Amino acid sequence: MILQSFPNAIPFHGLIGGLMIGLAAAVLLLGAGRVAGISGLFARASTLSKSGPPWALAFAFVLSMLAGALTIDWINDGVTAIYPSSTILLIIGGLLVGFGTRLGSGCTSGHGVCGMSRFSIRSLIATPVFIVAGIATVALMRVIGVTP
Repeated sequence: MILQSFPNAIPFHGLIGGLMIGLAAAVLLLGAGRVAGISGLFARASTLSKSGPPWALAFAFVLSMLAGALTIDWINDGVTAIYPSSTILLIIGGLLVGFGTRLGSGCTSGHGVCGMSRFSIRSLIATPVFIVAGIATVALMRVIGVTP
């Protein structure tokens, strides 16, 4: 299925990926009583944070995400990622994402996938802010001529 506005879109892959993310979030919530906020799990797995789920659980979740990405890369005979050519922009972007994650008490996975499904007021506010900030960032990057 090809969408006219997005000729390189592969909706079926997106559907499968979304189902897998939802399943992982549900298993973690129902099985361990924990929300699958990736930034929090990563902080716990890398010992940047002492709070949150048990270290082994966080480490296993993060390791599983890496294994899944490597598996998809292997199945597809390589995945091409396109980044802005400016290392400075990548560093600034990473720092801003980290700052926003701390400021918003969670990341897009924690708020957008888990928080929205639980009707968390904080997530119902944070998720549209993430989306608007993403749209504004892409628009700004295009205006200044930095597009992948």
